Amino acid sequence: MDFQNKLKTLLNEFIEIFNDLNIEVFEPFERTKHIIQQESEWAYDVARSNFHDLKKCDCIFAIVNGNPPDEGVMIELGIAIALKKEIFLFRDDFRNCSDSNQYPLNLMLFLGLPKDNWEKYYFESLQDIKSNKKRFVEWAKK
Repeated sequence: MDFQNKLKTLLNEFIEIFNDLNIEVFEPFERTKHIIQQESEWAYDVARSNFHDLKKCDCIFAIVNGNPPDEGVMIELGIAIALKKEIFLFRDDFRNCSDSNQYPLNLMLFLGLPKDNWEKYYFESLQDIKSNKKRFVEWAKK
C-alpha cells in the first residue's frame, strides 16, 4: 500500500472513531477538495480555509507520522498552539524524530500539551484513542 492510500485509510479510521464519539470533523482534504478542483491557483485559498477551520475548531487531532512529520501539519500545530487549542497527537511511525530523550517529537510541539501527563494527549495506536487512560475520550464527552 502506498503512502497516500495508507494515509487515506488511516484518516477514514480516525473519522469513524470521531463520528462514534459524536465529534464534528474538519478534515482538510475533504473540506478543500472543491477549491483544488475548481481553481488553477488554489494554494492560498486552501491555506486560508485551513486557517479559518483552525480558528473555529475546539481541538486539533494531528497525525504526525513521517521523519520529519508533514511540514503543513507542523505549521497547523504551531497555529493551534498560538490559538491555545486543545491538541492531540497521533504517531504510529517507529522512526525516531526527536531532538530530546524526553519527547518522541520536536520539543516545540509539546508546548501545546500539558507539561505533566503529556502522554495522555499522545497516541501510538487507534486503540489508544478510545482508551479511558488517555484524555481524548474524556474531552469528547464534555
